[in-house]
Amino acid sequence: MTPWLHIVGIGEDGMEGLTPATRAVVEAAEVIVGGDRHHRLSDRVTARRLSWPSPFDDLIDLLKTLKGQRVVVLATGDPLWFSVGARIGRAIDPAEIIYHPQVGAFQMAAARMGWSMADLETLTVHGRPVEQMIAFIQPDQRLLILTTGAETPAQIAHFLSERGFGQSRMTVFANMGAADEARFDGVADSWTHVVPAFNTLAVSCVAAADAALLPRVPGLPDDMFQSDGTMTKQEVRAVTLAKLMPMRGALLWDVGCGCGSVAVEWMRAARYARAIGIEPRPRRRMMAAANAAALGTPKLHLIDGTAPEALEGLAPPDAIFIGGGLSAATFEACLQHLRPLGRLVVNAVTLDSESLLLSLYRQNGGSLVKLQAQRAETFGPVTGWRPLRAVTQYALIKR
Repeated sequence: MTPWLHIVGIGEDGMEGLTPATRAVVEAAEVIVGGDRHHRLSDRVTARRLSWPSPFDDLIDLLKTLKGQRVVVLATGDPLWFSVGARIGRAIDPAEIIYHPQVGAFQMAAARMGWSMADLETLTVHGRPVEQMIAFIQPDQRLLILTTGAETPAQIAHFLSERGFGQSRMTVFANMGAADEARFDGVADSWTHVVPAFNTLAVSCVAAADAALLPRVPGLPDDMFQSDGTMTKQEVRAVTLAKLMPMRGALLWDVGCGCGSVAVEWMRAARYARAIGIEPRPRRRMMAAANAAALGTPKLHLIDGTAPEALEGLAPPDAIFIGGGLSAATFEACLQHLRPLGRLVVNAVTLDSESLLLSLYRQNGGSLVKLQAQRAETFGPVTGWRPLRAVTQYALIKR
């Protein structure tokens, strides 16, 4: 198959910054697709010009109508790094595409900061909820963030200050590689810069002595979550997530999600992990949404409903957690929808549910364990153990 679509990364230095071979591809194009800025950077090329469609999702249909012509899509920097190239490559056969990467904002910002790309996190909140970066606020962490607008650095400064990272150093780069390149330096607590809308933010996280420590390893303290008291407790939650095995891009169904503690920790534990929470109580869904926003997983999808009826039509999951509303029908429906090698974990605290889990264990195999934790608590002048409610946990991997 002969490639007909070229996706070209272009920087602020325009055509002059392209390699001779890539420049020849752009100059030979019959159709060039891109944003106003991309067209301005290549304005000497004579070709039919098309702007990004609205809505942007119509881009794939537009490109398919151009097959048979010499088509160039202009993107910023590396087209496959938080850019349009990945979306196109998922919808059009990669054998029909040639990518021409350019040095992108991450590489340029890292070079200006003197940071090793191997020792930092690269994030984007461009066109996405800014709260997504919260999960990456950790002591001594270095972050490079593609922002969503001029107001984004101030929002991130607020997130840092709220969590005890107010002395974190922040640098905004704008128009990197252009004659009017600008740099703004400051710290989160006192950030007041007015910056251009198109920018890249570098953050060096500095934790105060009382900073909130929020690792991405599951098992956050219970008091980090809003709840009505009914939730999967920290010690059990850590074991539960270990059995669910969060993986990059994987989807979890959290059945009876309550305040969302398991779903939130699933999404924090692996890049791009997704979760759908099924919860019939409006107040608990509100708490789950608030917890997701506060802990950096604003894309948690919440559904008003009960299993098994609410499961119909949902995307097939890689893992399922049943934390409430267990029944034989719900278990069977979950097992049926679960993808091969999917993980199913059920926690129960009542004798009736425990009896059902024993039956399911005998029928389907897997593992059945009793989890019992005790926490030290002061009673007047003495310290003793306060047992948490015992949890029976059933887990299996679908083969």
